[in-house]
Order: sequence, then C-alpha cells, then structure tokens
Amino acid sequence: MKIVEVRPIAVAVPPPHKGGYHWVFVKLTTDSGLVGYGEAHWVPFRPPSVVQLMNDMGERYVVGADPFRTEQLWQTLYASEYGQHPDLTKVGVITALEMACWDIIGKALEQPIYNLLGGQIWEKLRAYTYLYATPDQPQDANIHADPKLAAESAAWYVGQGFTGVKFDPIAQGGITPRQLSLETLDNAEAVTESVRKAIGGKCDILIGTHGQMTTSSAIRLAKRLEPFDPLWFEEPVPPENVDEMARVARATSIPIATGERLSTKYEFAELLVKQAAQILQMDMGRVGGIMEAKKIAGMAEAHYAEIAPHLWCGPIAWAAAIQLDTCSPNFLIQEGIEGWGGFYAEIVKEAPRFKGGYIIPPTAPGLGVELDEEVCAKHAYPGT
Repeated sequence: MKIVEVRPIAVAVPPPHKGGYHWVFVKLTTDSGLVGYGEAHWVPFRPPSVVQLMNDMGERYVVGADPFRTEQLWQTLYASEYGQHPDLTKVGVITALEMACWDIIGKALEQPIYNLLGGQIWEKLRAYTYLYATPDQPQDANIHADPKLAAESAAWYVGQGFTGVKFDPIAQGGITPRQLSLETLDNAEAVTESVRKAIGGKCDILIGTHGQMTTSSAIRLAKRLEPFDPLWFEEPVPPENVDEMARVARATSIPIATGERLSTKYEFAELLVKQAAQILQMDMGRVGGIMEAKKIAGMAEAHYAEIAPHLWCGPIAWAAAIQLDTCSPNFLIQEGIEGWGGFYAEIVKEAPRFKGGYIIPPTAPGLGVELDEEVCAKHAYPGT
C-alpha cells in the first residue's frame, strides 16, 4: 500500500469559536482507496502557511510512502533538512501526517487504533471541562475571576456529570512571567475557595494557569491554594525553563501538570528526569504523533506519572487523544470542551459517545471518527 495524495483542509470555526478560530486537517489517500485524517494544532502561523507546509512535506516525503511504516516515516520527516529538533511548526505538521497514517492502518486492519497499541484498558474515560458561563449567566462575564459566578458554573457542570472542572483564577494574559499582586492572589484564593465550597468532594478542582507567573509568585499562589486540594497546578511558570518548574514542584504538595506547549519524547523526558511535573498534558495535535505520545506515556508510567492530554483543537486530534487514553494504564483524565457537541458534532459524521462526564471509546476502525468534508467545505478558511 502506498500514499498517493496529501490534501490539507483548513476550516474556520464558527462562533463561539470553542477549540480555536480555525482547524487544519490533512487527508491522506492510498492507492487502495483508503483514506486517513490527521490534524495539526496551533502551528504558530496562519492556516494558508500551514497548508503550504503540509503540501511541501507531503510531496517530498509522504507521497509514495507505505503508511504502515510510521516509525521510518517519522524519522525521515523529523530529520529532514537537517532539522532533528522539537520545533512546534515542523513537529505539528509531522503530527498530522503520522496521525493520518494510523487512521489508515486501523481501517486497513478493521481495528480501532487502541487495539494496535496494547488494547483497551478503560471502558469509559473520565473527562473534565473548563468553566464556561451557564445558560443563566451573562455570556460575556469573566467566570474564572468572579468567586460567585465560578462557583455557580462549577456546580452546574457537576450537575451535568463532570467529576473535574478547570479554571484560571488569575485570569490575566501576559507574555513575560511576573509577580502577582496581593489583590490578584487574594482573588484567586477567593475564587478557588468558593468553587470548593460549591462542589464539595464531588468533583476535582484543576487550576489551569498559563505560565503567567515567576517561580516565586507561583509558589506563593500554590501555598494559598493547597488547602482546597486541587488535583493539579497547570503551567505555573512558562514551559521553556524546566528547572524553574521543578522548583515549583518541590515547593508545593499540589501536583504540577504541563505539556501542551511541548513536543516529542525529548522534551517530555527532561520533565520526568528533573521531576518538574507529575501529570503530562501532551497535545495530540502537536506532540509528534500517536506513537510519539504512546512512547511518552510509557516513559511517564516508569516515573509513576500520569497523562491527561490537553485539548483546545478540532475533533481529529481529540479522537487521537481518546485512542491514546483508552490503551494507557496511566491515563488520568481527558480534557474536553463541555460534551462533544456544537460544531464538533456537526463536522464529523458520527461523534464519539459522551455520557455525563465520561467519554465512551469508539469501536469503529482507525481514529473512530470521519470528517464530513461537505461541512468542511462549507466552513472553508477564507484566508483572513
């Protein structure tokens, strides 16, 4: 079997843009007629540039390749042009191409991908969601920074069956990590306390910061939040300095989670060796592919670390995460965007079952989902 065509598909996500403003998929077609889909998430350029990168790499290295030889293809793509470095742009494109190969392999063997990576362990997958405004709340409100609204939203999602909710109690953007003000620390503590009181022990709290803090500020915040027993403290400092993240990890009893901005086993190995994180949040649209993610999960298992794949992307990368979760013994919880509804359900022909706060792994071959290309065409990225 050989790959005969590589076709990128760029989609504009309609409002409210949950999962991003745009998604970039790739469709591989083989000489036997089988097709496979992949997704590149957050390649740091506009979709037309990502499409060109996919076409360039596809024409030079993928057309004519055997989709079953994913390891050889990965090594070729990773080392091409003397690269061989965890670069989010190149590795994002590699991720999509490798993912589509696995989709083809599963379809050729009539098996879900998880059955080809050790087999099913979990009958259902625990999931969590960020807090969003409930139907009764102002839709433009800053839920995460308001103790009352955050508590109401958390209680609402617990009522939907979720056993984990995430929020960013700092709720401030920024590029350079900074020392948080006492006012910000006070409010973050108040929000977290309010959520814990609202949900009690029925649901885990996940603190989802985004690398906004200096090391000392992250430690100060962690000490304030420890009494509310969060399941994790996410990206307390930017992921570029693993030593500083390890300092935070040593200073708090809250498990550190990180990984959405990292790629390949090489970057995740450093996290584990330096004991900088106990929960790895690989993003299946940029980590390097399905096999790369499985290797990372195996390394984590040897360090008694768990995986909780990140999700702010389209349905193909989400489907890949479900495949990984299902066959990984150290799976903890899967990020979701509420249930699999809205545009997610519209753009695939049959969405995975989402029951309350749990995902039921699909039994269909390959990734278990198929893009509806008519819907993709209707929402084609317009170039602006």
